[in-house]
Amino acid sequence: MKEDIQKVLFTEEQLAQKVAELGAQITADYAGKNPLIVSVLKGSYVFMADLTRKINTACNIDFMVVSSYGQGAKTSGEVQIIKDIGQKIEGRDLLIIEDILDSGVTLSYLMKILKARGVRSIRLCTLLSKPARRTVEVPIDYLGFEIPDEFVVGYGLDYAEKYRNLPYIGILKPEVYGGK
Repeated sequence: MKEDIQKVLFTEEQLAQKVAELGAQITADYAGKNPLIVSVLKGSYVFMADLTRKINTACNIDFMVVSSYGQGAKTSGEVQIIKDIGQKIEGRDLLIIEDILDSGVTLSYLMKILKARGVRSIRLCTLLSKPARRTVEVPIDYLGFEIPDEFVVGYGLDYAEKYRNLPYIGILKPEVYGGK
């Protein structure tokens, strides 16, 4: 796997430091509110696990599986909810945890659907943002890193269900996914 990585973008140490910073900010913002923290699987599972251990206030956790990529490297533009939240969200403060904000299509759709269910508030925490690819603007409340228009894997992010277990985030060599 490591031979498929062109360059390490963020090391384990950089990720841990950023997660601690985000956890402290979220703790302060949600003190006394008991938010429902929703991880968008599969890509955000590592980030979510590390982040929730750094949030020092009461919270509940749930998961969604939403896809607009399938097995490819680019969004299809069609969003599917594969697994929905398993609890009532009306009147709740929601914090959506995402691995990467790319085109914005998936998250815009997801946030619109969740708002329509009567949540009190909804915020977004994304580990990575790739503004060069944005076609739909989505407000980011908590941001880890802004990245260039490169295909990244590791720390939960994948290409064709591979590379999620890398402990860092790296740029995948274009020849691996048929790019550039």
